[in-house]
Amino acid sequence: MDYSGRICIRRSKVDNFQFFSPTRFIFGKDTENQAGTLCKEFGASKVFIHFGGGSVVRSGLLDRVKKSLSEAELDFVQLGGVKPNPEDTLVYEGIKLCKQENIDFILAVGGGSVIDSAKAIGMGLCYDGDFWDFYSGAAVPEKTIPVATVLTISAAGSEGSESSVITKTDGMYKRGCSNDVIRPVFSILNPALTQTLPVYQTAAGAADIMAHIFERYFTNTKNVETTDRLCEGLLLSMLRELPKVLEDPDDYDARANIMWAGTVAHNNIIGVGRKQDWSSHDLEHELSALYGVTHGAGLAVVFPAWMKYTMNHDVMRFAQLAVRVFGCEMDFFHPERTARKGIARLEQFWRACGLPIRMEEIGGKKDDIPYLVGHLELNGGTLGSFVPIGEAEAAEIYGMMFEK
Repeated sequence: MDYSGRICIRRSKVDNFQFFSPTRFIFGKDTENQAGTLCKEFGASKVFIHFGGGSVVRSGLLDRVKKSLSEAELDFVQLGGVKPNPEDTLVYEGIKLCKQENIDFILAVGGGSVIDSAKAIGMGLCYDGDFWDFYSGAAVPEKTIPVATVLTISAAGSEGSESSVITKTDGMYKRGCSNDVIRPVFSILNPALTQTLPVYQTAAGAADIMAHIFERYFTNTKNVETTDRLCEGLLLSMLRELPKVLEDPDDYDARANIMWAGTVAHNNIIGVGRKQDWSSHDLEHELSALYGVTHGAGLAVVFPAWMKYTMNHDVMRFAQLAVRVFGCEMDFFHPERTARKGIARLEQFWRACGLPIRMEEIGGKKDDIPYLVGHLELNGGTLGSFVPIGEAEAAEIYGMMFEK
């Protein structure tokens, strides 16, 4: 038994692993002004600037980045219009434009959606077939032109990860591609760039960060205390820093802690040596594809239901989370009560931050459950590894998202 009261069942050992994280991070105020120098250092001669809506224009960020590129004597072209759930149509447009302009470097200026779209374009430029092959599982990416980022929202962690998620508009299939080849070569992280974000987007981004941690925390691998503690420390920092930012959007220090937590939560340092789950992300992808809900907000709906469904599989792990992160008192005779209290406190935290936690709040309908289940990408018939989720289990979890 460990000091938290958790009974340690020594069934499986820490998995062998290799950890590869080549991205250079440039963190701090005004660091976006180094974009040109960095692009040139990494071999750029003609840069493709990829961005989303008007916020990077209105804030002056895009102009500062372009000025930096010009001062470094770099040519560039640009393409905006990335949507919150990035779509294949803009990726195709970007690939075509980059080929026409002989682009050799991509700079994503925005959040996770912009970065994911940029990664897809980078892979597509180095592939003779349809880039969607990488997202459907028909092909594995072998190379990409260099992609770098100027981050504007703490959420997806794509600035340091090997992942990209794109929506195929024909059928609205939202799928991911994960491969170390698409990790950014550098990422500029200036917490001050997030100070103008709406409160809802800030909170949804934080939920996304927490979800990335949960996907790794709920594991069947035993004896992973080091990464358990890393996960718990990041979660505790989110519980502490997010309320500060919501109260004072200009709290630079709190935003800095959240931004770095977002990067560490998804560059996989907290996931090495342990089997990860990711079924909740798969379940949520169908919500954002169908309802257009912000990914982090959708995860705030999915995770409590998933937790309640899977809790009895390893109730002591849920109780450990409740005690170490949410400050619940351990009930050694009824650990399931402790576990439930932890889930309830997570719901209370997300609710207090203005996030939805039930399906009705994002426009969900029970009649949509068969459609949602039918669109899931089931690998070998199931999702995840902590508790394998098939169609019947997915339908039940979706149904639990409506329960008060």
